[in-house]
Amino acid sequence: MTFSEILDRVGSMGPFQYLHVTLLALPIFGMANHNLLQIFTATTPVHYCRPPPNASVGPWVLPLGPNGKPEKCLRFVLPPNASLPNDTKAATEPCLDGWVYNSTRDTIVTEWDLVCSSNKLKELAQSIFMAGILIGGPLFGELSDRFGRKPILTCSYLLLAASGSGTAFSPSLPVYMIFRFLCGCSMSGISLSTVILNVEWVPTHMRAISSTVIGYCYTVGQFALSGLAYAIPQWRWLQLTVSIPFFIFSLLSWWVPESIRWLVLSGKFSKALKTLQHVATFNGKKEEGKKLTMEELKFNLQKDIASAKVKYGISVLFRVPILRRVTFCLILSWFATGFAYYSLAMGVEEFGVNIYILQIIFGGVDIPAKFVTILSISYLGRRITQGTLLLLAGGAILALIFVPLEMHLLKTALAVFGKGCLSGSFSCLFLYTSELYPTVLRQTGMGATNLWARMGSMIAPLVKITGEVQPFIPNVIYGTTALLGGSAAFFLLETLNRPLPETIEDMQDWQQQRKETKQEPESEKASQMIPLKTCGSDPS
Repeated sequence: MTFSEILDRVGSMGPFQYLHVTLLALPIFGMANHNLLQIFTATTPVHYCRPPPNASVGPWVLPLGPNGKPEKCLRFVLPPNASLPNDTKAATEPCLDGWVYNSTRDTIVTEWDLVCSSNKLKELAQSIFMAGILIGGPLFGELSDRFGRKPILTCSYLLLAASGSGTAFSPSLPVYMIFRFLCGCSMSGISLSTVILNVEWVPTHMRAISSTVIGYCYTVGQFALSGLAYAIPQWRWLQLTVSIPFFIFSLLSWWVPESIRWLVLSGKFSKALKTLQHVATFNGKKEEGKKLTMEELKFNLQKDIASAKVKYGISVLFRVPILRRVTFCLILSWFATGFAYYSLAMGVEEFGVNIYILQIIFGGVDIPAKFVTILSISYLGRRITQGTLLLLAGGAILALIFVPLEMHLLKTALAVFGKGCLSGSFSCLFLYTSELYPTVLRQTGMGATNLWARMGSMIAPLVKITGEVQPFIPNVIYGTTALLGGSAAFFLLETLNRPLPETIEDMQDWQQQRKETKQEPESEKASQMIPLKTCGSDPS
């Protein structure tokens, strides 16, 4: 008897599973708030040099740039009590007395003057946040395999609540960056534990649906972020507002049960049995739960128990051929998705559309995108869905190169389409990765591959700097990478309607079965060709 059959006895999709998915999904509403927060807390308003104290009374005249608009980072050199120059060739100097901002909003840019020569610090702050997510992936993945999914999930909620609140009270930009780094670390712990606890408690035929429901919570969170940002113009209060709810989520997580698979593989049979009996009671199958015994649990899962005695590290992902192939293909797909996604998601200021409206549109496209994704992964399969989504996203990003700057609507439409494809890619990858790796390595594999999406999202803001050489270079890099990631996805195994692998041997058997299935049609074709050859060579 497999774990799936044991889960069927206590109720594989009953009231418990619905409550379980709900408790996991609620915090995801707030994940979008933190992930995309700098779109609003780090907006750069129209600005120009503050007049020097010794400037003469009168209108403040600014030098004009090559585009005919006033310079944002230069002013005329004015000796004491001099009149303002009318000559555009007059000497200029940087803004020595600060800047004036045409905005009623309070952001980290206006508070710490992250403009002109300091404008790259804004991108650095976002990259450091993504670096936290990158570091948190393997760190919390390893801790989760060692100490369990539930305690890591609870600790991650608390860390995000504390570090997010600390960010709101940051006295300087370096302190702000440190707290944002910790926010990023905690978000990795939340996302990884949520995915694993979801797929391990939900039956095979419902995994795609439950994963997409959780993904939709992230989509709704994007809508909420636009509303919150519009209603709260002070960045510190906005930061605090999106952080406080995670203290509540940490309390709610006590009702989330530990993974039975992890309990069994860790030798905690009594707790596993007690949890299964509790689930059976909750699902109205109390008698079935009472029939389960510890001896039965050990006997039916003895293969998994034996495999748990062997401890695996990250290195095994690259030593075993089938794991190496899966890992490299997933790394490229994760990197391409994160790299391309954040190039679009964090660039809403560049499309010439109101950022609040555009953020709602960016969030709204996730609804049809994820609906199409769930249909595709449920009927066409995970592999073809993952590959096609990245290929379409790469094509949309490359198409932006050929759209003139003044065609804002077409540029926005292509960006929205690409972002929708990448949102679907994220949804598919979280499910697909958790299905490809065996239980003994699932969290480690998720952490090791997921961190490459964070690596991509960390590098994405810095790649924009190459646009100073040629404006089209960033999109060439983003689009080409997405195409490579999509191509790599087609080399993965298909997991549609397959039970979760428990051990490395299960994956090796899976690959062997796939090879044999491919060889059968070839042998049949060869056997059909033999009579034809014989007839053709018969002299009669």
